[in-house]
Amino acid sequence: MKNGTTKTALVTGGAGFIGSHLIDALLAEGATVVCLDNYLTGRACNLDHLKSEPRFDFVEADIVDRLPAKLRLARTPFTHIYNLACAASPPHYQADPEHTMLTCVLGTRNLLRLAEEMNARFLLTSTSEVYGDPEVHPQPEGYRGWVNCTGPRACYDEGKRAAETLAFDFARAGRAEVRVARIFNTYGPRMRPDDGRVVSNVVCQALAGDDITVYGDGSQTRSFCYVSDMVEGLMRLMDSEPSPGAPVNLGNPNELTVSDLVDRVIRLTGTRSCIVHKPLPVDDPRRRKPDIARAQAILGWEPKVDLQQGLEATAAWFADEQHRSAKGVNARPAERELLTEIAAE
Repeated sequence: MKNGTTKTALVTGGAGFIGSHLIDALLAEGATVVCLDNYLTGRACNLDHLKSEPRFDFVEADIVDRLPAKLRLARTPFTHIYNLACAASPPHYQADPEHTMLTCVLGTRNLLRLAEEMNARFLLTSTSEVYGDPEVHPQPEGYRGWVNCTGPRACYDEGKRAAETLAFDFARAGRAEVRVARIFNTYGPRMRPDDGRVVSNVVCQALAGDDITVYGDGSQTRSFCYVSDMVEGLMRLMDSEPSPGAPVNLGNPNELTVSDLVDRVIRLTGTRSCIVHKPLPVDDPRRRKPDIARAQAILGWEPKVDLQQGLEATAAWFADEQHRSAKGVNARPAERELLTEIAAE
């Protein structure tokens, strides 16, 4: 750790896809980590490999509620708080829009107050959804967005915008030292097969031989960042000196259409699945591509894992997941080998 200081981190939403990878990375660099999750979308199996880790602890709770006393009574106060707690895919965050909004607003306030109390550095994972269906392309942090503030995605889009407001208000008032990451589409092992995101949908449908669903004509674009790259960006942002004082986009600027993604997955898996087109969801963005100039300049960060390599690892993981589910097996011996292989390249 910098200056010989041991990092004691709280990761909310740590049983989720990105959060569990972040915890692994923090532990690997010597940190002590407490994970707080309500298991709304996170999964216990993402943390099973940490059961015997002495520097890891788990607290089941919801950040919307009063935070557990256990967090404040810890022997060592938190030095860093990473807030990843919120359902992040449209089917999940729209299932309970009130809770989604409260997680973003009340939950973030509760954690900012904890950071203030413990003099901990606070990182909020915001989202590219704050840009809505953008009229500026690619999207720089200075773009204020084109968001439907009363649509079905607003609970998440506007909730994250409000969370950013709270974070920077605490910073301006000198109440907390904050960092804000705007995360673009991220994929990799430990995604939920039912989360409704395009990579998990297409890969799982292809592996199962089911029809592959494409919403609209497939010309809408996305930019996909592999999870190990995203975790590195989050850690660099948290450790950045001085604070950027503004949000930082984290994502992969290599843009492709959804149809291009589907073609890649079909070639990769060798599936005989048919493609079925359905209407676009309401307020679905037409284009999405991050401008990462700020992250490059401030953090020295940019993605390293190319899409083909990331899709191969993701498809292998989902294939293993489907195989284990069919057999009722919980162990994941292949996952750590996959992730170690990617990290070493």
